[in-house]
Amino acid sequence: MRTGLALSLVVVGMVGLSFAAVPLYRIFCQVTGYGGTTQVAEAAPDKAGQRFFTVRFDANVDSRLAWAFEPLQRAVEVRAGEQALVFYQARNLTDKTLFGTATFNVTPLKVGQYFNKVQCFCFTEQRLEPGEAVDMAVSFYVDPAVSEDIDLDEVKTITLSYTFFEDIEAASAVHQKMAGATASRKILQDAPPADTKLN
Repeated sequence: MRTGLALSLVVVGMVGLSFAAVPLYRIFCQVTGYGGTTQVAEAAPDKAGQRFFTVRFDANVDSRLAWAFEPLQRAVEVRAGEQALVFYQARNLTDKTLFGTATFNVTPLKVGQYFNKVQCFCFTEQRLEPGEAVDMAVSFYVDPAVSEDIDLDEVKTITLSYTFFEDIEAASAVHQKMAGATASRKILQDAPPADTKLN
């Protein structure tokens, strides 16, 4: 009896940990910069550092999303602690409304904990109508504390990379809404006039 109860508690605990693993891993990545995960900040620090970095910009699109996507600047030179603003552009290449969501990372991966984004379009649903193009801003800075990390002494170039994926859930929700509206219009069209008398 006790053994069965203990095993049940172990199973419940393992299931709970499996659900907690993803958000805990995300928090770990955000705190440590592991895997090239960047930090989020309200604004750049008041005082800039001494080091300069070349920040390059990379753009990718999943093969299932028919968008053109590119940075409007290939690279900028920034001083640690100084806030920079750059733009990416996305264009819908089809005759259909498409939804996309972008993921990102920076390389070298170990610099992620010092790369701070102030404004970003990542993880935000982007809706593009047929043929529509949109410019999307990214504002960032490199934490001056990077100069105190001897493991990053050799880093002079940082690459910020984005990849757009199709947002299937958003597209499905819109299609369902449109189907519902079409069905409602058909019901109204098929309904008899209000003044029609039924025998």
